[in-house]
Amino acid sequence: MGKFLLGLIVGLIVIPVCVYMYFSSGTAPVATTATPMPFEKMLAGMALHARLQKEMPKSSPIPADESAFLAGAQVYKDNCAVCHGLPGQAQTAIAQGMFPKPPKLMEGTGVTDDPPEETYWKVAGGIRMTGMPGFQKLLSSTQMWQVSLLLANADKLPKTAKDSLNSVGTPTPMSHDMTK
Repeated sequence: MGKFLLGLIVGLIVIPVCVYMYFSSGTAPVATTATPMPFEKMLAGMALHARLQKEMPKSSPIPADESAFLAGAQVYKDNCAVCHGLPGQAQTAIAQGMFPKPPKLMEGTGVTDDPPEETYWKVAGGIRMTGMPGFQKLLSSTQMWQVSLLLANADKLPKTAKDSLNSVGTPTPMSHDMTK
């Protein structure tokens, strides 16, 4: 019994001390060019999916129609394209310097396999340690739903929405004061 208690106490002290030393010694990779920490992707993904299941809205309050897609395209160009890109355009310098790399939302599967409610949650609150900011203080709820519906339907957008997305040059970041 004494060996068990000694092992338990050592385990409860040694493991937290080793974790502390790993981070405080400068050993943990923190640069965007560094390889991920052990279990980083798995733990972050697990936490994100658990939180999404708990908090994402149950349904969209606006219909997925052409007017929502057109408005969502403008929101996307103004706020998202600088990191996530526009169809057929090269990745921006901002996106190239990010870790993890921001997904190309308008090409490939993007988020078309995600329900708009999940995308809305991500747009509103952002995702910690990914570079994805939260927009709930910058965009209206309607704008966040419009861009979420656009992305959920990116593989089947009407020509007008596709044309709207392609009617701009290289995306530029808007100046948002994130301290408000």
